[in-house]
Amino acid sequence: MPRVRHAPALIALGDTPLTALTGCGPKVAEKLAARGLLTLQDLWLQLPRQYEDRTKIVPIRALQAGVAAQVEGRVEAVERGFRYRPTLRVAIGDDSRATLVLRFFHFRAAQVAQFRPGVRLRCYGTPRPGQNGLEIVHPSYRVIEDDEVGVLGSSLDPVYPAIEGVGPAMLRRLIGLALDRLPSDEELELLPDALLARLGLPSLRDALLTVHRPPADADVPGLLAGTHPAQRRLVIEELLAHHLSLRRQRLAQQAHAAHALVDTALAERLQCALPFALTGAQQRVFDELLDDLRRPRPMLRLVQGDVGSGKTVVAALAATLAVAHGRQAALMAPTELLAEQHLNNLRAWLEPLGVRVAWLAGKVTGRARAQVLDAVARGEAQVVVGTHALMQEGVVFHDLALALVDEQHRFGVHQRLALRDKGAGGGVGPDAVVPHQLVMTATPIPRTLAMAAYADLDVSVIDELPPGRTPVQTVALGAERRPELVERIRRACAEGRQAYWVCTLIEEAEDDGKSTGGLRIEAQAAQTTYEQLSSQLPGLRVGLVHGRLKPAEKQAVMREFKDGNIDLLVATTVIEVGVDVPNASLMIIENAERLGLAQLHQLRGRVGRGSAVSSCVLLYQPPLSQMARERLETMRETNDGFVIAEKDLELRGPGELLGTRQTGIAGFRLADLGRDAELLPQVHEIAERLLERAPQVAERLVERWIGGAMRYAQA
Repeated sequence: MPRVRHAPALIALGDTPLTALTGCGPKVAEKLAARGLLTLQDLWLQLPRQYEDRTKIVPIRALQAGVAAQVEGRVEAVERGFRYRPTLRVAIGDDSRATLVLRFFHFRAAQVAQFRPGVRLRCYGTPRPGQNGLEIVHPSYRVIEDDEVGVLGSSLDPVYPAIEGVGPAMLRRLIGLALDRLPSDEELELLPDALLARLGLPSLRDALLTVHRPPADADVPGLLAGTHPAQRRLVIEELLAHHLSLRRQRLAQQAHAAHALVDTALAERLQCALPFALTGAQQRVFDELLDDLRRPRPMLRLVQGDVGSGKTVVAALAATLAVAHGRQAALMAPTELLAEQHLNNLRAWLEPLGVRVAWLAGKVTGRARAQVLDAVARGEAQVVVGTHALMQEGVVFHDLALALVDEQHRFGVHQRLALRDKGAGGGVGPDAVVPHQLVMTATPIPRTLAMAAYADLDVSVIDELPPGRTPVQTVALGAERRPELVERIRRACAEGRQAYWVCTLIEEAEDDGKSTGGLRIEAQAAQTTYEQLSSQLPGLRVGLVHGRLKPAEKQAVMREFKDGNIDLLVATTVIEVGVDVPNASLMIIENAERLGLAQLHQLRGRVGRGSAVSSCVLLYQPPLSQMARERLETMRETNDGFVIAEKDLELRGPGELLGTRQTGIAGFRLADLGRDAELLPQVHEIAERLLERAPQVAERLVERWIGGAMRYAQA
């Protein structure tokens, strides 16, 4: 790789505080700082989330629902209403002899006075079907004079992510001032010229100026689609920085020592004692774990497998290797109910072999807690199962050799780090002996996403369900067929089965995009449904669980359901992960069109866990959007979590799949893993060459794009 530049200007100019910009006083700077924008470089990389094409006028008759456009027309009628809240409707028409309604929920008297019949308006927004044809809610608009007709902008207008307390015009102005201070190519560039030439990409400076200020002759469709060469240049550098941060994380981890675990005698005894044979996929993954664990450096492996694929037994087999060497294993789960399920399984499998399994959760208090902590510290507890309580300061392990984390995406990276630090020697310093790490998830992750999100981990996949599991039959029904479902529940429960009725958010957010307290509304929806079903099914025991209950109350209801004391459980999506009730054979998901595929699949996975034929009913409110239709169709067509995950990535992008806690991945400024997946192999190749030949450049790339997130670099 040719010599690379060290970009001194990045430090000299890029670190200039924003208060150096005209008009950016302490108050504005404080609001920008709350979003992590502190320096000129932060504004250079505050990239537009989309563009508004105001270079042309679209006839009203040619508008399409869901496609943003600019229109121009004269006011034909104005109507104010107060049915539920103040509403202003303004009808405009143009030469295409069609009418468009502009709807406002927040307006002032002076604004209403502007909309006199005959006034010419130019508006921009996204049309949607309304009561009387298409309408735009809260368009951006201005009154134009006759001499302005036909006078249009010549370039796309960038739209930046909203920042509370800083208006769009102010933000655009500050970014413009920051761009005026961009250093020269020679000072700013980090990637070698030869690489940019080979990939046919512009310099960083040219790319930033093009993305922020698209010229008149720019490839408009390319910019709107995110595939313009200037965007690709920035995407490659951003993906490169994220990959480098994870690779460095892995290298830092593997610089530590770990205990080599080679004794498989106890694992073989467990396999012989199990009442079932491992599937081929379970055996393959366990062999991969064995290969990792016998080395004197820490294993860092993610095991992903669909709901019910048998990850826990693989984890139990791995734990026996630590126990066989006189050391300890710890399994951490995100909720007490899920942790307790693991506890029951591990006790059933391991205690007959003489392995001592301890339980440590928030509700273990007083003398019982003191006894468990003592047993853990003395090494008498060989396998410890618990929740976040395992990471608390007072928990000291005698010799932790294997840390197991279930539902990895529910924990932050720093929480994984906290459990790792419980290992022998405290897990600090280059010579520390740290535990092997095995993290598990039942949320299938598409291959492209795993390549980007888990570059610090080796990935194993259990892609086979144990025999005897019957696939869940899935149907989608319109909400008008709700009465049929009530009868279906009555019949299922009469046969000794149990059912779930899941309520999702049923009130839309305000049209101005402000929150309406989703948790509260969801709880109200569940409460109402609970009351309705209780009266419609008087002979059944109906339970209720939602996110506003205290954890102890939630756990108590879930336990009653698991023990068979509740026939029908009305719940919000809090029951999504981990609950295992083999007797539950019917799942009804109300307003299913509002949920993403991954969440629908997780909810469906709550049934079909026994031998009985199970069903999942997706109850939807017509009319369906195109995306909702595709989601429900996918759910009906397949039970394969990996197929579903790929489709979910295609429909929704990566942020929601992983959750924001997985450092960096949900927070890409420009990269879109669904769109940019084919760049990943190239990015990985460049990253390895940089780490080997120019580590100081790798350092600067990570600092440029990720900065503060690097506090987790040792996780």
